[in-house]
Parts: sequence; C-alpha cells; structure tokens
Amino acid sequence: MRTSVTVGLMAALMLSSGAIVHAQTAVVGVADAEALFHSKNPTQEKNKQAAYHIMKELLEANHWEMADQWLTERYIQHNPQAANGRAAVVKFFTEVRKRQPTPIPDKLGTPIVSVVAEGNYVIVTQPRTMKDPKDPSKTYTTTWFDMWRFVDGKADEHWDPATR
Repeated sequence: MRTSVTVGLMAALMLSSGAIVHAQTAVVGVADAEALFHSKNPTQEKNKQAAYHIMKELLEANHWEMADQWLTERYIQHNPQAANGRAAVVKFFTEVRKRQPTPIPDKLGTPIVSVVAEGNYVIVTQPRTMKDPKDPSKTYTTTWFDMWRFVDGKADEHWDPATR
C-alpha cells in the first residue's frame, strides 16, 4: 500500500509541476523512398516527380542553376527566412546559406517518411534530428515537412515549419 501511495504522490507531483515523462519512438525514413514519389494518377505522378527532383537536385545536391526546371518564376515562399520569387530562393541558398553543388546522386539520399499528394499539392515528410535544449550533448528526432503547390509541373508555392 505504501508503495502505491508513494508512486501516486510522485505522479501527481510530476503532473502538477508540468514535468512530462515519456519515451520517444525515433522518426525514421522508409526503406524505399523512391517508390513514394510515384502515383497512378497522372497529375500526382507529375507533381510527385517534380517534388522528387526538387528534393534531390536542388535541396540535396544544391544545383540551384536548375531551379527554373522545377520552380516557377513567381515561387511564393512561406518560409520566413527566404523571400518570394525563384531568384530570391536561389539567392538564399547560394549566397546566404552558401550551399555548394555536389554530384547529383542516382537516388535520393535524404531519408523520407512519407509523400502525400492531393490535387496540385505534394507534402514530403522527413526525419529531423535536433539537439535537446535541456542537454545539448543529446539529440532527439522529430518530423520536418515541405509542402508545395504545383502549376504545370513546377512548384509555385512552398510551406515548411521553419522559423526565424
């Protein structure tokens, strides 16, 4: 009886103090990410493939000279760190972030959790490893996403959870 009272009191104290006790299941990518970028629906196939090339050629390999193949000129950017327009996004990655091109891989190297397409929208989710703010020697995983709205096979608008 004494043990259950002690455990009950400890649980109540933790809940009232705002402490959260939990174990996290790691966020991981799927074994075959390439398969997620395909659809039997022709519009969704075109848009998923454009998202795939954005991920692989632009975001992963940093070949921003190819941006006109995958982004519209007006590219609306909802990430608060980059301005609207294809030229502004290219400038952000090449001049602000100073990303240098690397060889374009045969397959996407970025781990992917899921790719969801609906109409002209594609959402790609990825695992993201973060430092624990309470103990920077530790990390945890969470999920990052990129969502694009496509027009004629090119991304015209983009969302992600980035902050300033």
